[in-house]
Amino acid sequence: MGVELWKRWGEQPAWARLTLAVYLIGFLVGTRSHVLDVARDGIHAYAMFPQVSFQVFFVSLVVLDPLVIVLVALVWREGIWLAGAVMVLDMGGNWWGNRHWLRDDPSRLLQLVPLTIFGVFVVASVLPLHRTIAGRASRSETALPSA
Repeated sequence: MGVELWKRWGEQPAWARLTLAVYLIGFLVGTRSHVLDVARDGIHAYAMFPQVSFQVFFVSLVVLDPLVIVLVALVWREGIWLAGAVMVLDMGGNWWGNRHWLRDDPSRLLQLVPLTIFGVFVVASVLPLHRTIAGRASRSETALPSA
């Protein structure tokens, strides 16, 4: 498995390897954040959001973020799509759930800047990264086996 994984990473162009590495770092930071929140406050870690669906989603990131890490580390196309979906929901949930800060204390919205920058990076790179990984995978699958 290790050799195959090394080969998968090695087949990718430099920009794709860098992008995958940024995904891994970003989702590791997210995993750490959500695990610490849930470890500290349990399933009520996100009770500040009045919508139960938001609370459930943010608690579920304790599982979704590490799943993204595993799938991206394995260079699976599904991991790229899951990363994009998680970030769209994460950014949307955070911005919608914290919209009251626009009126109450706009400076607190600065806390969402790193998440937003990472989220925009992920969403903007999903399609080109998926195409590159899919193209490399299809070339590998159609290559003639060596005797």
